[in-house]
Amino acid sequence: MTDVLTNTALVDIAVLDDDPDFRTYLEDTLKDEGQYSVRTFAKPEEFFADLEQRVPDILLLDMKMGEFPGEKVLEQVLASYPALCVIVATGYPSLEDMRATFKLRVFDYLSKPFSLAQLRQTLSNAIEKFGLGRTMPDRLRERLGHRVKLLRVERDWSLKDLAAITRLSVSQISSIERGANMPSVESLLAICKAFDKRPSEVLASIDF
Repeated sequence: MTDVLTNTALVDIAVLDDDPDFRTYLEDTLKDEGQYSVRTFAKPEEFFADLEQRVPDILLLDMKMGEFPGEKVLEQVLASYPALCVIVATGYPSLEDMRATFKLRVFDYLSKPFSLAQLRQTLSNAIEKFGLGRTMPDRLRERLGHRVKLLRVERDWSLKDLAAITRLSVSQISSIERGANMPSVESLLAICKAFDKRPSEVLASIDF
């Protein structure tokens, strides 16, 4: 989700927890941070219904929700959305629980009650690891730049080699590969021609 007032991408967080006070605390606290949009759910069926409409960036999942086993919810979520960042939160931590949940590819584990500092750090780590909170143009520049670099490395070309073939400057190509700048149409065409690729092929390969 993008904040149209600041032109920055908010990190979309879903909270699935059966404790209403805890849901309210997280929603109020995270919204006050200014960089998150927050949706809260008391029951798995509510969350899964909403998930069909919009997949969050991060799921904060309570593992102990009375009649709803958190492990089953986690299995179902990751079966359908394996790339989703899941952070487990529970008031009943144990070494066995941690081992079991990490085997299911969760990002991190928070033991209730956790401090605001712990929550901030865990979310910050997730944002950095998953590349969240950036705008769509940011992500496009980064993915396209990374693809250009891979194509160059596959040919065993240096920046100077690619610059000579495309007649672009080394600094131009370097800034494109780093995701600092988006190539112009002319630059993109020159780069694609150098690799004997159609622009549609290169764009399709970045899965954007």
